[in-house]
Formats: sequence, C-alpha cells, structure tokens
Amino acid sequence: MGRIDYLHDPDAPPANSVVPSVVAFVQDDEGRVLVIRRSDNGRWALPGGGHDAGEFIADTVLREAKEETGIDIEVIGLSGIYTDPGHVMAYDDGEVRQQFSMCFRARPIGGAIRTSSETTEVRWVSPADLKELDIHPTMRLRIEHAMDRTRTEPYIG
Repeated sequence: MGRIDYLHDPDAPPANSVVPSVVAFVQDDEGRVLVIRRSDNGRWALPGGGHDAGEFIADTVLREAKEETGIDIEVIGLSGIYTDPGHVMAYDDGEVRQQFSMCFRARPIGGAIRTSSETTEVRWVSPADLKELDIHPTMRLRIEHAMDRTRTEPYIG
C-alpha cells in the first residue's frame, strides 16, 4: 500500500485516525545505525510500525525491528515522542493518519539482516553517511534526537 507524507502542507487531507507507532534507533558497537528503505514510499527510515492491542510498547519495538530487518534488539531508552498534528500520512485505502510516534534507542543482540514485505533494503550506515540518504525530515529529527547523548530527557513534541 502506498503512502504520501505531508508536513505542514495546507493541501494535506485532514487526519481521520491516530495510531500509536514506534521506531527503533539501533546502533551497533561500531556506531553504525540500522536503516531500512521503505517499500511504501521508497525513502530511508528507522525500522518501526504500529502498536498492536495487547502489546507492551517495548514489545512493539522488538517485533517491528525483527519483522522489518531480521535483527533482534534490546531497548535501552526512549529518545522522543512525536505528535506534530501538521504531519499526516495518507494511505491508498483512504486512511489519513496523524503522526504519533515514539523513538526508542536500542542495541542489536542477534539475528541477521534481511528484507521484508515492508522493506526493499536494510543496511548498517555510519552516522556521517546518513546525510546522503533520502530520509523524510521528521525521521531525520528522530535520528538527530536519538544521536544526541547530551539530552537528559526525551524530546516531546
């Protein structure tokens, strides 16, 4: 299913849903970041997805990372909560979702890289090389906040 992201666009359709979701900022021992190329919009992003009823939010992070990348992770902290009503995602089925995303820091503990139906590529990227990738501005914000180890509290906005 295709997706179009709108960020503070006056022509964006109005949101008709809000779904709590997560992304995992996973860094390995070399400092590389785990990223995916999304199959719905072709952009690079952190692995993640929607929270399911009956799950703890940390379990959502583990499940989504494994499903999209093949990598098993351990959550080590929350870096931010993102609820900008000016960021909506329009899906082919008519759903227009307002952003509600939590970004968690994590580390890899096993598994092997593979793609899924939601990812066309998965790779480890050095932080310096992230600027070369087509990453949505709101995802770049999550990455910047997660990389900033001077923050003592999660970003909330």
